[in-house]
Amino acid sequence: MSAVPVLKKILLWGGILAVGLAVVGSIVGYLVAGWSGVAGALIGTAMAVLFLGITALSILIAGRFSLVAFFGIVMGAWILKFIVFLVLVFLLKDQPWLQPTVMFLCIVVAVVGTLVVDVVVIARSRMPYVSDITLPGDAAGDAPAAPTAGGAEGAAGDKSSR
Repeated sequence: MSAVPVLKKILLWGGILAVGLAVVGSIVGYLVAGWSGVAGALIGTAMAVLFLGITALSILIAGRFSLVAFFGIVMGAWILKFIVFLVLVFLLKDQPWLQPTVMFLCIVVAVVGTLVVDVVVIARSRMPYVSDITLPGDAAGDAPAAPTAGGAEGAAGDKSSR
């Protein structure tokens, strides 16, 4: 089973969360701080959507490679998100057209919301804990031979089953 359907659901529900947060955050931001509050809400939501997309994309790309490459790609994406976050925060912190508190609160709500989306989607995905495994009896050729009345060697003394 592939993780692609699970990641698609996470992206879908994350997108729905982002639209809702952009609308509610913009309304609250406007009521609290005017148009700078709207800008803060929209930028905070956009940052959260960007980071959610980077995570999902890194997992989709990394799933095609070995386990070592998988962890390298996912960790590289995490470091990229961290650097982009720091750069954006330092570039935007003193902008007069932006309300930083509204932006911060939208980022926090989006992060907590996407964590909830991740947990709910993964918990309901019925994804197996192990993959690429064949249990005895799953395939016709892999089924163990049934014991016979003559013991391990069989009734006719056949030693080929050892």
